Amino acid sequence: MKVLISPLNRKLLSWFPHCGHLGMNPAKGFILNSCRRLLKQYSSYKAGLVTAADLVSYWQDVFEVNEIPEAQASSEYIVSHVLGAKTFQSLSASSISTPLSTKQQEQIQQLCAKRLQRMPVQYVLGEWDFQDLTLKMKPPVFIPRPETEELVSLIVDEECKKGLASANGTDSRLSPETCGPVILEVGCGSGAVALSLLKKLPQSRVIAMDKLQAAVNLTNENAKRLHLQDRIKILHHDVSSSSWKCLQPWGLVDTIISNPPYVFHEDMSQLAAEILRYEDLGALDGGNDGMSVIKEILNLASRILRDSGTYHTESGIGPR
Repeated sequence: MKVLISPLNRKLLSWFPHCGHLGMNPAKGFILNSCRRLLKQYSSYKAGLVTAADLVSYWQDVFEVNEIPEAQASSEYIVSHVLGAKTFQSLSASSISTPLSTKQQEQIQQLCAKRLQRMPVQYVLGEWDFQDLTLKMKPPVFIPRPETEELVSLIVDEECKKGLASANGTDSRLSPETCGPVILEVGCGSGAVALSLLKKLPQSRVIAMDKLQAAVNLTNENAKRLHLQDRIKILHHDVSSSSWKCLQPWGLVDTIISNPPYVFHEDMSQLAAEILRYEDLGALDGGNDGMSVIKEILNLASRILRDSGTYHTESGIGPR
């Protein structure tokens, strides 16, 4: 097979090092077929006939040959983002089949080039949905995981039960309608958990803290975008410092919530390249036993948690 080396094909070959030797290793049938298909697809760029469906297929193959995880999802998210949609499935049939402009193709190529460097798709897009919120995402601030949404739901359910008990006179606390819970989040990251709770518990107030200044800045930015800045206090503080002076002005809190580091230090090197290259490793490294930060949170709970309060982490839940 003869490959003509044009500027476009040179770019293609830089992503597919095997493509320049298509006849030399027939055992790699998947790579051979992918490269042939991609060379054919790529030629359509000159004719300006590239559709969203074409680019999803094309970049999926690029990602797969380069062993990028979740190749199809990555290509769909990026193409949809450039077209102004959240998901590929939400695009109309005409949007999927209409040829894209040169500018749109260039935008998609630029974003996909970042994904080829193993940048998480959340950082590539610069935003991500959590619960019913769309949040800005920036490296190295830890990306919220889907399972953390369950933690938010747990807190909301419990606070609703407390509010109902208070309304029935079986709880000494004031009802949420009078004075909602004061919640402390240790390790706020992008603000996903704290801001979701503020949205779902309209009478609540949140104190959010993180040892990473970039996380404090991003939580503050997301809070302002969602117009929730008046009900949240964001602190640059490391719970491991064992100093609680910065929390004293707010008194006791009703609930402590955290998605703390829990990965054993010896296992950190085994994490995916996306995490190791781009995310804040301090949000995952739990020390030799995976419990270093969790122990500090429990120590903090004994000092600032109201008598009837609870602490919640992705590792467990318990009363004061």
